[in-house]
Amino acid sequence: MGHDILSDVLQAVRLKGAVFYLVEAAEPWVVMAPPSREVAAAVMPGCDHVMEFHVFFEGECWGGPLGGGQERIGPGEVVLFPRGEAHLFRSDPGLSPPPPTMPQEGALPIRLRYGGTGPPSARFVCGFLGCDARPFNPLIEALPRMLRIPAREGPMGELIRLAVAETAVPRAGGEALRARLAEMMFVEAVRTHLAALPEGSGGWLGGLRDPQVGRALGLLHGRPAHPWTLDDLAREAGLSRTALHERFAALVGRPPMQYLTHWRMQLAATRLAQGGDKVVSIAVEVGYESEAAFNRAFKRLVGMPPAAWRRERASRA
Repeated sequence: MGHDILSDVLQAVRLKGAVFYLVEAAEPWVVMAPPSREVAAAVMPGCDHVMEFHVFFEGECWGGPLGGGQERIGPGEVVLFPRGEAHLFRSDPGLSPPPPTMPQEGALPIRLRYGGTGPPSARFVCGFLGCDARPFNPLIEALPRMLRIPAREGPMGELIRLAVAETAVPRAGGEALRARLAEMMFVEAVRTHLAALPEGSGGWLGGLRDPQVGRALGLLHGRPAHPWTLDDLAREAGLSRTALHERFAALVGRPPMQYLTHWRMQLAATRLAQGGDKVVSIAVEVGYESEAAFNRAFKRLVGMPPAAWRRERASRA
């Protein structure tokens, strides 16, 4: 088995989950969520990028990103909005959206009620996932506006059942468990989406499945500090220099050496955020012979030197 590139990225971008509330809705009902950037500081302080997800376990509804198409959603489905866009759910596609519903504060999990006075026609769990978007998060760029995982048994079905049980009845350790469940559901959703991609799909996820480009990505992720050249990478990937450059750029969106630089900067950013290691030590770890060269590369991509970025991150934590 090759290098686990997806796990690399998920660890480097510091995926962090939390389940916040249980929604019960009686017809007619509409719920609109604002863009996650408007609530990020309140729900997941210190996170660079926040996504909202929903686990439907009872009833049906219509939903999708604001201004996009509406799809019918049924029980057992998980719906995520990877880019943090405003979105809505409603019992009837013709109902007008209300003002956005802002997350409420209180003891978790919070139970919310929407719509009419009758018995609930839909019940779902809502929560948030945080991660780093900068310096480089190829996964978020590669996911669709709405990631919808249909009802299924297997790992996702078990995770859904556990998430619903943990959200319905507060218990000791529940907050920590719900956070891990959110992360596991996201990983399983991405794995399911990746497995379902048609042959020849483009983007970073398509690159993972391409034999030669996937091999090149595995080499870069497996040995990011190695002094790679395009010739070396092409030889190990089994393509000519020109063919690898063109195929990699067409699928992944940037050529191999630029991808390597971006990935090194993300690894460095993770280390900078974790503690007090000296910048020169981190520079060597990610493949730079001098601190000055690393500082230039980091500033070029991130917009500030590593030490300044570390201070800025610490102030937001």
